[in-house]
Amino acid sequence: MKAMLPTGDISRAVEFGEAEEPEPREDEAVITVEAYSVNRGETFRLEDPLRRWLPGKDVAGTVLRPAADGSGPARGTRVVGHPPARGWAQRAAVPTRDLAVLPDRVDTTTAAALPLAGLTALRLLRAAGPIAGRRILLTGASGGVGHYFTELASGIGARITAVSAGEERGRRLLDLGATEVVPDVEKAEGPFDLVLESVGGTSLPAALARLAPEGLLIWFGQASRAPVTLNFFDFFKAGVGGSIRHFDYTRSAPSHGSDRGSSADLGNRGNRIGCGYGDDLAVLVRLVATGRLHPEIGIRHDWSRTAEAITDLRARRIRGNAVLITS
Repeated sequence: MKAMLPTGDISRAVEFGEAEEPEPREDEAVITVEAYSVNRGETFRLEDPLRRWLPGKDVAGTVLRPAADGSGPARGTRVVGHPPARGWAQRAAVPTRDLAVLPDRVDTTTAAALPLAGLTALRLLRAAGPIAGRRILLTGASGGVGHYFTELASGIGARITAVSAGEERGRRLLDLGATEVVPDVEKAEGPFDLVLESVGGTSLPAALARLAPEGLLIWFGQASRAPVTLNFFDFFKAGVGGSIRHFDYTRSAPSHGSDRGSSADLGNRGNRIGCGYGDDLAVLVRLVATGRLHPEIGIRHDWSRTAEAITDLRARRIRGNAVLITS
């Protein structure tokens, strides 16, 4: 079958090639991939020419072969999924616990933009705890996670200051409910009850300095790829006394029950390690279907342009998600 294969040259990171057909485990369904989304984290892994890793974590399409163990959707069912890899291909094997069924109102192109960015935003919302009325500083807000989180959190009463250098991107974040948009962390006027930091480098200490006493900073990314240096003497001298927590969307995000607000719609059970992504994907799909969540898709291209999309994504020329269409 056709697939996008790494070239080892990041200037043109992938190209069409032949890959082996997926060999599903008992609990995996084989889907015909109709669209997939490219994430910046995946592009970083493509920099290593020695890796034989085949990318593809955000896919949407139709079940071609149901799981042998009888779990999951039947043949012909439209689905969105979050496999560990190998999704940039004509067909992919996906654990049934990582699939969600798509209603007629949600097309596969839109659904393909949901998994990694949407799951991260949803689980960040849980990790944040009660947010109604709280002031939140969100760095790196121009990507898919930032758009999803802004719309979800503002919808339940959070007051969000989003950091986005681009004027057009900033306007879109305001449309999605951000209270204000600033071009740089240094322009943000705190204090903030919650800081969500995804840039790293000098951004994290600058954001930390704007944390309210007893506030919480959640560190969930390092998009700048620059190391962070923190002077905790300055931090404590300022009398902030807050907390810093690292966040990984693949790990457990404990439920905060009804304190979170609109918990029935946003998934109130929390996520145990190893329980899969399907339930949370179903939450995201339902929010899209009911008009409460609007995936920000910067480009929709034929998958022959995947290498071009990777280049543009790495150069931050794409607002939101990049979706490639295979059919």
